[in-house]
Amino acid sequence: MSVYIIAEAGDNHNGSLDLALRLIDAAAGAGADCVKFQTFISEEVISKRAQKAEYQKINTVADESQLEMVKKLELPFDDFIKLRDYCAQKRIQFLSSPFDLKSIEFLSTLDLPFWKIPSGEVTNLPYLLAIAKTRMPVLVSTGMCEMEEIQTAIDVLKNNGTPQITLLHCNTEYPTPFEDVNLSAILTMKKRFGLQVGYSDHTTGIEVPIAAAALGAAVVEKHLTLDKTMEGPDHKASLEPDEFSSMVAAVRNIEKALGSGDKTPSPSERKNMVIARKSIVARCKIKKGELFSESNITAKRPGSGISPMRWFDVLGAAAKRDFEEDELIEL
Repeated sequence: MSVYIIAEAGDNHNGSLDLALRLIDAAAGAGADCVKFQTFISEEVISKRAQKAEYQKINTVADESQLEMVKKLELPFDDFIKLRDYCAQKRIQFLSSPFDLKSIEFLSTLDLPFWKIPSGEVTNLPYLLAIAKTRMPVLVSTGMCEMEEIQTAIDVLKNNGTPQITLLHCNTEYPTPFEDVNLSAILTMKKRFGLQVGYSDHTTGIEVPIAAAALGAAVVEKHLTLDKTMEGPDHKASLEPDEFSSMVAAVRNIEKALGSGDKTPSPSERKNMVIARKSIVARCKIKKGELFSESNITAKRPGSGISPMRWFDVLGAAAKRDFEEDELIEL
């Protein structure tokens, strides 16, 4: 199955519809399957007292609150209709993660193929119930989660109408230190929950998403920006279009490289078997009737004669004819 690649435009449009449209162009041009935004009403998501995360303080205006920061990144609902329609023109799947109940209600009118639940909403019961009641498939990011919290969210979703769940391993730090990535959790989650598991990445560079694909991630999500130096909380943990394109190409190569899992010679290597393998040949001239021994036979390329794995079948047999040095032995 092909890895589903999501370009996380998120709020890297900085509140500009024009920039959001350009992010769709970049995602489509880079070969992503889907471009995902974030839909929210700031006051429904963030209280006036909420502080900014450390990474947000570094990459944004120092003296503003989290609410003030996020308000500048908010797009009106009507803009998401335009983004959806533009995605259809560009033949890339539109998606947006809702962060509040009103946004769920709005996005449910846009005929999305599935929901993407952000990591911060995994412990939000009213939110999970609202998602489940739409009876749509769901991707669940699991940053900051304990296994039992994931299990509880799965139970809530399944018991209230969600037909299909895919988990995304994730670390909610921007950028994520490599020592905190814990890619092996993809395998742990597959075994524990019996569900498809993908990976949502916040590291710098493209190595980790490629490695996730090699571990069998069903989905790879990565932030996309037009310019990492722009002001905003997520730009520095994002890829620019050329980098994103390189990641997509690498993931597609990994898909091919994973193969079926059956260990058998591939079509491309079969032609080399006769070249690289060896046969039993005459070590020196051998006269008809002479017995084959370790002093007059050896194993050399090519592999078109008797396999050295039949060494003891040949030893002690009588030569049926004369053999020249390096000639393939025949019985």
